[in-house]
Formats: sequence, C-alpha cells, structure tokens
Amino acid sequence: MVRRARRINRELAEVYPYAHPELDFRNPFELLVATVLSAQTTDLRVNQTTPTLFAAYPTPEDMAAAVPEEMEEIIRPTGFFRAKTKSLLGLSAALRDEFGGEVPGRLEDLVKLPGVGRKTANVVLGNAFGVPGITVDTHFGRLVRRWKWTDEEDPVKVEAVVAGIFPKSEWTMLSHRVVFHGRRICHARKPACGACPIAPLCPSYGEGETDPEKARKLLKYEMGGYPGQRLSPPADYPGKPAPALGAG
Repeated sequence: MVRRARRINRELAEVYPYAHPELDFRNPFELLVATVLSAQTTDLRVNQTTPTLFAAYPTPEDMAAAVPEEMEEIIRPTGFFRAKTKSLLGLSAALRDEFGGEVPGRLEDLVKLPGVGRKTANVVLGNAFGVPGITVDTHFGRLVRRWKWTDEEDPVKVEAVVAGIFPKSEWTMLSHRVVFHGRRICHARKPACGACPIAPLCPSYGEGETDPEKARKLLKYEMGGYPGQRLSPPADYPGKPAPALGAG
C-alpha cells in the first residue's frame, strides 16, 4: 500500500506540476481570511468575493473595526455569512491584540483563532509560511479512502495516517495534487475513471464512468477546457483565469 501510495503521488506530480492553492491571496492574512470563507462554498466564489472584502479591510486592524452588517453584505455570496463575519471579526481582533497584527506561523497559535481549525491552519502554514502540512478537506478524504490508504473518516486521524506514509517534505504538495485530482477527475458522484491517468494504480477503478469518451466529458477545469477557480492564477497554470463576480 505504501509503495502504491507513493507511486500515485509521483504520477500526480507529473499530471499536475502546476498544482497550487486555489484561493487568491497576496499575504498570510488574506490566505487566512479566504480559507475561513471557503467553508461550505467553492474557492471560486471566495475568490470572486475577496477583492471587495480586502479593498474595504486590508489589515487585521481594519477588519477588526468593521461594522458587522457591512461585512455581512460583502461576504454574503459565500454563504453562512453571519457566522463567517463573527469568525473574521474575532480572528482579526485576536491578531491585532495578541499577535501585533501579524498572522502567527505556528499551528498551536493558529488553531486558537476564532473559526480556525487544523485544516485552515495547515493551509496557511503550508502556503504562506512554507511549513509542511496535510490539508484534509472533503476531496482529500474521499480520494485517500478510494485509494485504500485509510478507512478513517475523522480528518485528524486521516491526517495522521497519511503523514506516516509520506516524508514531511511532500505533505503540502501532496495535498494540492490530491485536491486537484479530486476536483478535476475523481469526482464524488461520478469519477471519470476512463480518463484517469492513475487508473492502473487505483483499487476503486470502475466506481465511475469507464468509457474513455464519456469519461472525458466529465473532466473539469483545465482538464475539460474550462476556467479554473482563481481570478489570478499562478503564471504556470495552464487553464483560463476564472471570471470576476457577475462576469459570467
């Protein structure tokens, strides 16, 4: 299993050499806020919303002083906007009061912030601070169970199992590759098995569409010729940038 898992990671590295976080951000604070907003919605919807949010509140100090109702209106498209506003106001005030307006670079500090759990903390550590971490979102959990790396459902237990399979230096990029694959090919309801580059390694091959032509029609984002989730993707991203809110 370990040998197969590591080979899957190597194969995914060849398929997605451009794998990256799919949230637009320019600094640790923006990534932290965007990741909190990404709960129960798409990264695309977050990316379409944050330009207005960060124009209004560019720093933790600014965000901590926001009028709740005004912030709610800005982030309404991301869903659960009242709860998310409460989290953003709380974490911004904590950053201002306890961390000098800076996002801390330690897991134990990040998870104390309102609305921030291990998943969010690992996203921020891995992508804003270069600290290796495994991000167990719904895509990651689904795929590692399909690949029989673990049958655990609890994200913390999944993280621990996968961390034992791979060297720490691989954790952050592994997370990106697995999530990319889950979003583009290995979908929840109908995986595109017939168009999957790692099908020979997959113990769950056949759960989805195996006909190559039909499977190709299921591919998403750049794999299917469609825009990605970021309005400002990395320079090496081979797909189209996502449209701004209201642009289509």
